[in-house]
Amino acid sequence: MPVCCTTPPTDFPEASPELADMDIAGFGDAIEDLRRTVYASISEADYAHMRRVERWGRLAALVGYLTAWIFPNPITVLAFNFAQGTRWLLAHHIQHRGYDRVPGIPARYTSRGFAKGWRRYLDWFDWIHPAAWDYEHNHLHHYYTAEDKDPDVVERHVQFLRAMRVPMAVKYAFVAILALTWKFTYYAPRTMSVLDPRTMRRRQSDHILYVSIANVFDLTSPTVRSLWTRCLLPYGTFHFVIVPCLFLPLGTTAALYVLINKLLAECLINVHSFLAIAPNHTADDLYRFDFHYHGRKEFFATQVLSSANYHCGNDFVDYMAFWLNYQIEHHIFPDLPMLKYREVQPVVKALCERHRIPYRQESMFKRFARMSDIVVGRTSGRRIDRLPEPRPAAPVVQPDPALTVA
Repeated sequence: MPVCCTTPPTDFPEASPELADMDIAGFGDAIEDLRRTVYASISEADYAHMRRVERWGRLAALVGYLTAWIFPNPITVLAFNFAQGTRWLLAHHIQHRGYDRVPGIPARYTSRGFAKGWRRYLDWFDWIHPAAWDYEHNHLHHYYTAEDKDPDVVERHVQFLRAMRVPMAVKYAFVAILALTWKFTYYAPRTMSVLDPRTMRRRQSDHILYVSIANVFDLTSPTVRSLWTRCLLPYGTFHFVIVPCLFLPLGTTAALYVLINKLLAECLINVHSFLAIAPNHTADDLYRFDFHYHGRKEFFATQVLSSANYHCGNDFVDYMAFWLNYQIEHHIFPDLPMLKYREVQPVVKALCERHRIPYRQESMFKRFARMSDIVVGRTSGRRIDRLPEPRPAAPVVQPDPALTVA
């Protein structure tokens, strides 16, 4: 493989001077203090905010179905996009136990009840199986972020493309095709691979044989058959066969328009989610690790070093990014309600600055461009085989009122 397509681990301090002066211990202590404060502030207001976001999604679904039969149009496509995207963002935070601490919350909005059993078809009916997502994303990705055991290291998955001697236009065309299809060509196969197809129990990470586009039609594989029967066929049949057929009383043309709008919306939600999710941990200024962290303080540091935020702000800004614009804070505190990330983000950013931990934040589109350059081989991520030796903690200072959660 060409040298340009691999990124060797680096040494300190010459190769990574920005990491040499990190105060990991002091940062870890400050994050622990913040953690206790923010968890104690979780309340019914967080539940009310989540239900408001859910209503936005239901309103979008209503608009989509009321207009889908008229003719192919952008209003319907956008509505279906946000309807489906809302169910995913709710699943993301609820399955992370983000609302389990809210007093008196209904069980269906906790990790113990959401999308479990038959509720999958009400709560989060997607290409992705909820149990598979829970293990692949919430455990393997979050607790091995940017390590060899992380199943979602983009740079590793596209080494074949980075090594190809083809025009850059061809490589960028691959990125476009992936964006249009990635939920069913990448995420559904990737997540289902982590479960035993017979028992749906979690496989040990060293026993996982991942399904990909290369073997997705190998029906001799129990995992591939499980993927088709539990994910691809149910979702595809419902959205692209049953739903259009329900509009046949309005005529075959109406049913055809529904199908077209559904297909266009599927392309859009794939692109929208790809734009929001894929760049979070892939760029030339983010780190991959050839080691596993030791203890919670190193965990906090590695999550910041391997993650990037987008612009943050209000509900509109956050909703457009499906609340993935707080990726750093989410990886430090994976089990917080959505609203809490907006509260802790400026605090975490200030703590990173105080303790000299690099904090990356740019617009979603700039981060997407950085990720695309990794995919096509223009750039590479940074790799290290250890964190720097501990440095003296920052001098003790009086608490800053600006670094508290309201």
